[in-house]
Amino acid sequence: MRSFFYIVTALSVIGLAFWAYQENYKTQAALDRTEGLQAQIGRTRSRLAMLRAEWAYLNRPDRLRELAEINFDRLGLLPLAPEQFGKADQVAYPVQTSNFVITDPVDVSSRGGL
Repeated sequence: MRSFFYIVTALSVIGLAFWAYQENYKTQAALDRTEGLQAQIGRTRSRLAMLRAEWAYLNRPDRLRELAEINFDRLGLLPLAPEQFGKADQVAYPVQTSNFVITDPVDVSSRGGL
């Protein structure tokens, strides 16, 4: 009986060692994927920062004004002037009607059905 116990214990240790070995490789693979994703996120953030800077450079008001003047005959764009802006109190908001009448009410209580 004692030898059976030793054999079972030895097989358990071998099985656990094999399991730990596989888990180690899975963990290493997950860490490698994580490092790759972190590097990709870094590259993407760097590219996004570059694109934002390029967008800001291309949307400079003086550049856009110059482009509007150059292409006026094709586009018909006019430069913005202070007279084109209004005040908030000049905005015509829709009239609020508080006479909302319910014509066909529906009973949604479920007291009698249970």
